[in-house]
Amino acid sequence: MGTVLGEMRNVPWHELQHAYGSASQVPGMLSRIAWGDGLTAEDALSDLGQWIAAPAVFDATVAAVPFLWELAATETVKDRAGVLELLAAILASGHDLQPEWTRAAHDAVVAGRPTAARLAADASSPEAQSHAHERAQAQKQAQKQAVRDAAVRLLAAIDGHTCAACPPRAV
Repeated sequence: MGTVLGEMRNVPWHELQHAYGSASQVPGMLSRIAWGDGLTAEDALSDLGQWIAAPAVFDATVAAVPFLWELAATETVKDRAGVLELLAAILASGHDLQPEWTRAAHDAVVAGRPTAARLAADASSPEAQSHAHERAQAQKQAQKQAVRDAAVRLLAAIDGHTCAACPPRAV
C-alpha cells in the first residue's frame, strides 16, 4: 500500500478550478486534513468545503473526491467524520452551468460507497484495560462513533441520491 495521498502529485491541480480560481492550493488543504491536528484538519475541511462543495462543485471537486475517500478510510486522520460530511455536501451540491462536473463529482462520491459501508459497520474496539487509558479510549470511541454516524448518513444520501445531472441508479 502506498503513502496516504501519494497519488495526489499526479493530478494537474493548477489546470483545475474551484470556487475562487485555481485549484493549485487543494493539495495543501488535503495534506492539512491528512496530517494536521484536530483544529488544523477542521479548518482545512471548512476551507476546502467552501472551495469545492458549497455552493457548487467544480472540476477540482471531481479530482479531490478520491483523496477524500482515502482520508475517510485512514484511521490516523483526526476528523474523518468531517471528511465524510464533506463528501455528503459534495453529493448534495451541483453546478448549473457545468452539469458534467456535477455528475462526475456525484459519481466519484457514489464510487466510495463500499468505504462508507465499511465505516458504518466498523465494530467498536475492546474496552479499556486500565483507568489510565479510559479517558483516551472514551475519546477514541466517541471519534469512531462520529465516523460511524457520518458514514451511515452518507450511505443514506448515496442510496437516496437523485438530481437532474445524474441518471437513476440501480440499488
